[in-house]
Amino acid sequence: MTTSVPPHERHILVVGGGPAAHRFTLAFLQGAPSDVLVTVVSEEAYQPYDRVALSSRLRDGADLTLSSDVWRDPRVNLLSGCQVTVLDTDEQSVCLSDGRVLLFDELVLATGSSAPVPPIEGAELASVYRTVGDVDRLATLIDSVPERSGRPARIVVAGGGLLGLEAAGAFADQGADVSVVHSGRWLMSAQLDEGAGRALERLIEQRGISVHCGVRPTAVRQGVAGEQTVTLTDDTVLAADAAVFAIGITPRDELARDAGLRIGERGGVVVGSDCGTAHPHVWAIGEVACALGKCTGLVAPANAMAETVADRLLGGSAEFTRIDDSTKLKLSGVDVASFGDALAHSDHAMEVVYADPARGMYQKLVMSDDARTLLGAIFVGDAEPYASLRPLVGSELSAEPSAYLSVSDAAPSDDELPDSALVCACNSVDAGAIRSAVCEGGCTSVGEVKACTRAGTQCGSCIPLVKKIVDAELVNAGMSVSTALCEHFEMSRRDLFETVRVLELRHFDEIIERLGMGRGCDVCKPVIASILASQFGSYVLDDGRGALQDTNDRALANMQKDGSYSVVPRVPGGEITPQKLAVIAEVAQDFDLYTKITGGQRIDLFGAQLEELPAIWARLVDAGFESGHAYGKALRNVKSCVGSTWCRFGVQDSVGMAVELELRYRGLRSPHKLKIGVSGCARECAEARSKDVGVIATENGWNVYVGGNGGFQPTHGQLLASDVDDDTLIRYIDRFLMYYIRTADRLQRTARWIEDIDGGLNHVHDVVVGDSLGLAADLESAMQAHVGSYRDEWAETLADPERLRRFRSFVNAPNESTPQVPRVTQRGQNAPATLSEHAPVTVSGPRIPVRERG
Repeated sequence: MTTSVPPHERHILVVGGGPAAHRFTLAFLQGAPSDVLVTVVSEEAYQPYDRVALSSRLRDGADLTLSSDVWRDPRVNLLSGCQVTVLDTDEQSVCLSDGRVLLFDELVLATGSSAPVPPIEGAELASVYRTVGDVDRLATLIDSVPERSGRPARIVVAGGGLLGLEAAGAFADQGADVSVVHSGRWLMSAQLDEGAGRALERLIEQRGISVHCGVRPTAVRQGVAGEQTVTLTDDTVLAADAAVFAIGITPRDELARDAGLRIGERGGVVVGSDCGTAHPHVWAIGEVACALGKCTGLVAPANAMAETVADRLLGGSAEFTRIDDSTKLKLSGVDVASFGDALAHSDHAMEVVYADPARGMYQKLVMSDDARTLLGAIFVGDAEPYASLRPLVGSELSAEPSAYLSVSDAAPSDDELPDSALVCACNSVDAGAIRSAVCEGGCTSVGEVKACTRAGTQCGSCIPLVKKIVDAELVNAGMSVSTALCEHFEMSRRDLFETVRVLELRHFDEIIERLGMGRGCDVCKPVIASILASQFGSYVLDDGRGALQDTNDRALANMQKDGSYSVVPRVPGGEITPQKLAVIAEVAQDFDLYTKITGGQRIDLFGAQLEELPAIWARLVDAGFESGHAYGKALRNVKSCVGSTWCRFGVQDSVGMAVELELRYRGLRSPHKLKIGVSGCARECAEARSKDVGVIATENGWNVYVGGNGGFQPTHGQLLASDVDDDTLIRYIDRFLMYYIRTADRLQRTARWIEDIDGGLNHVHDVVVGDSLGLAADLESAMQAHVGSYRDEWAETLADPERLRRFRSFVNAPNESTPQVPRVTQRGQNAPATLSEHAPVTVSGPRIPVRERG
């Protein structure tokens, strides 16, 4: 039978429900008339989701669903959990697995790829890392093994490429013992040369992941109690609870193959520059398309193909003419990137290499034979130059190649990108489009440029470069680049901080009267509250400052999405007594709180009502706890390994130093949150180089790194000083933190601050270590004033009945509990209900549920 469809002039049928199908539908609808119908047929029961982010699904059960707005459009019909079984190009129809037949005017093949498993003994026992279902099954296994066997799960990952390493890192983050097996002589051998691959192997092994290169699995065998063994070509036998294969992709081209369409030598539907197949009304995009002679599993080319076909079906003439195969490994604490002719295949290519094996660092620029034109690059251990250099491929650099590597003091800043340089690979936005948005479109901010061009709206890694281009165009147009804090203060945060300090202003009203205008806003008020707190150290909610704070600071707790609050006691250095652990357990039980160990070695208690916070903190303060400042732009924690106290590799007492630093800098308010890490040896188990301040023990003292940040734009810390003693270490950190607090912009992390400050790290080094500005004594004195004036905010609150009034839900109401918000039972604890359970999205296919792990 043929399925009837609503009246329409044109029916576009998309086979496949992955990110490429989502991008095509989104792009096509932007210019499509109202009488068109787009039908998307997806095998999976879920709405299209972000396959690139599967590791985040494994870590925290994240909902990966892509934007749902497109599926609410009346011109779209999403058929989830349904498969196309036959494609008839002559009749321009398809048969569905439920017996329906759909006619089409245009067909877009977006069937993606599958994860192959080689034909070895026990192949049916192997797992893959491809779908939400795959990841959820593996997460359940990882959670269940310790309960069943009393040990961590053992995972063998076959494949040392991008996907395999990201999967291995995610498994390790979940506490599994992970081994990576790679057939190449070194990791990521398709993207990296041997020097880079060996440096990467060192970094991976430092994370506790074992690496076996130059071998492959020959058999997977079932053992007892659900355990497996994986035999390698060198006869090594690895014990495993799961063997996970991530060895590449196989295009899902069977529909096209059976329909007689042309297939590439290595699979995939052959398409031209218009992404059209041999049939005039059949197109192919994403991993199933063999474009420019090959199939690719990267996001940027799939997006570009989707937009090419959308443009063609709307009457345009777009072409897909290049594959941006630049790669960046998304693995916390492991910085790896490559782009262009990274393996130097070009004739007469010259390689400029900097390597530091002890630090796991390898950087290489591939240049033309005259050392002027950039052809490609590889970065391992420090990929900071990646964002600014990748768009310069094919362009002449303004300085010697070595100036762009970490061995140099600072990279040149006067390289101007040509208009054709690709700035945002995810959305195919070049520098010319960004300049046009500013010069012709009237955009004057990064936010406006993002809305106009879509640059920076996917992975976000290009945003610093977008801002640089926007600011340069504004300057070229004779427009000033505003550093104003907001419409109420024309000066920057840095200038405001210094002015408040010099004039000794202590109240918001006098600050805005003398230095600003109007009544203030939600931008300037928290900034001024932070400035006053960091300068004068008094209780943050006194003297009218409570009204300046955001919700979290006003409640001295983090508000969660259901309106409840979380409580995070400080645990300096992660060191805690059994007695204190028992108190936390009792509080969690008595107040029915969800508990979780955080990434910063603390215990988070979720689900408290505002009026419960004083009672909870009374118990905690009485046991010796104090505020962990998880709610403020302040020091969050100092993470440490066990150091020389317990570890046979430790050369210094990292726990003792971490405790000392955390007690010194607790409560320190700053432009953004601060994190510190202390590692007891070069094995770096505390991941100190991903922190704002990282301290790593050496045989002769401590190495100090600054400007490391995790989160949205991960950055490795840079070496500030080597082999310093305890007292010198603390002096340098005092100076660094106080100089940052005085000079950084609002909500600017230390990594971005170092990038933006004139002179970069060299300037910071000169100020902190060399005292080039003569500020050392002043900065140390300011920090000592903070240390001397510190008072625990919750202890102060509990001692003052007037301060406690803030924690009543209603004016003049007694301090007693209000009704609980809706809850669901997850993982054996009471936890706030997920958004999807309160506000389901009604579409043809269900959203991806938040996975319940155990």
